[in-house]
Amino acid sequence: MKDFLKKLLKQKEEKRSTLKQRGDSSEDVQVVRSIIGEIEEIDKEILELRQQIEALPDEPVAGGATPPAEGRSQQAAVVGSGSAGQMASVMASYGMTNPQRSQAPSDPYGSVEYRQAFMAFAVRGEIKPELRANAQTTTADVSAVIPTTILNEVIRKMEVRGRVWSRVRKLNIKGGVDVPILSVKPVATWITEAATSDRQKVQANTKISFNYYGLECKVAVSLLADTVTLEGFETLVIDLIVEAMIKAIEAAVVSGSGTGQPLGITKDTRVPAAQIVTLDETEITAYQPWKKKVFAKMPLAYKAGAVFFMASGTFETYIDGMVDDAGQPIGRVNYGITNGIQERFAGKEVILVEDDLIQPYDTAAEDDVIAIFCDLSNYGVNSNMQLTMFRYLDHDTNQWVDKAILIADGKLIDPNGVVIIKKADGSGT
Repeated sequence: MKDFLKKLLKQKEEKRSTLKQRGDSSEDVQVVRSIIGEIEEIDKEILELRQQIEALPDEPVAGGATPPAEGRSQQAAVVGSGSAGQMASVMASYGMTNPQRSQAPSDPYGSVEYRQAFMAFAVRGEIKPELRANAQTTTADVSAVIPTTILNEVIRKMEVRGRVWSRVRKLNIKGGVDVPILSVKPVATWITEAATSDRQKVQANTKISFNYYGLECKVAVSLLADTVTLEGFETLVIDLIVEAMIKAIEAAVVSGSGTGQPLGITKDTRVPAAQIVTLDETEITAYQPWKKKVFAKMPLAYKAGAVFFMASGTFETYIDGMVDDAGQPIGRVNYGITNGIQERFAGKEVILVEDDLIQPYDTAAEDDVIAIFCDLSNYGVNSNMQLTMFRYLDHDTNQWVDKAILIADGKLIDPNGVVIIKKADGSGT
């Protein structure tokens, strides 16, 4: 590995020398500026390569030129029996085993070279050789796979920040394929010596399928151009993509139209009509209406994993401090207060979401959704989670525009475990 980095360093130094000679001999200002930019990029790569080389230990000399250090054979005490095992043990003691067999295959999208090439692509539109195998270039746009380091960080932050996203079921199913759902269950019957039960056919007579929808996040080139380091560039891209995509995904899970985007829970017509309820100003502050209209509507089989999703204003104003007929608290935040406040309502967890996701009761209009009671593992988001960066020229503004695209779809897998609470007009239902 160290020898490989040294060869790569030598190539970078030779390339820098060649570019410097070209710059010194050129009289074109634009060419000189372009060369200076390339030299600055190469200088960063050279510095990083030198740091990696210094951090790596010296590689052992093959062939036994250097005798093994005392105690080195302890790394491979007993490899096997017979001559083959003894040979393996001897080779291991001299550091002659093949390291490629013990190491996992390297990720081409996570290498330093690819990450640096991707940065050059996103900042200046430069297509380096590292991107050639993964780039599709036309006269209008170019594309490149986002490095694995950025992709992994996006997924991790979405899990931490997305209170809705972290609870949905993640799927990786081919689009357009029907997924059958078992809706008819067999029934057991009592029998006698003379009478037997009828044979029953179990059928999966309902199904769902996922489409291909693109989620797009545009990133301003002028903003990225101000970032000079690789780490700063990746951090900036991560923050921008997470901020935009997490809002769009969660909004689609809650209220997506299903046309050109996932079908949201509140827009799914398969949710049973009896499980769509309304609460007026009097009912929302009292426990009995919640018990009768909301908790009683949830089928017993789905109650175990169900939680509430509502705006902070709804919980703080109407739920927190609610008591039953005996004066016992129903909605409170003192559960597990030593480890931080945990909002709960009648023993169920309350997940607080942004107001633009679910409207607070005070600002919601009549028939607007103010809360959802469900288990979000019954909602599936289908995607391979592979983000792709595209670049195109906006001819109206003469600016390069970079955008990240994610292909995904989502919908309720089982709509029977959902209770949707809406704001009533004052009379209730």
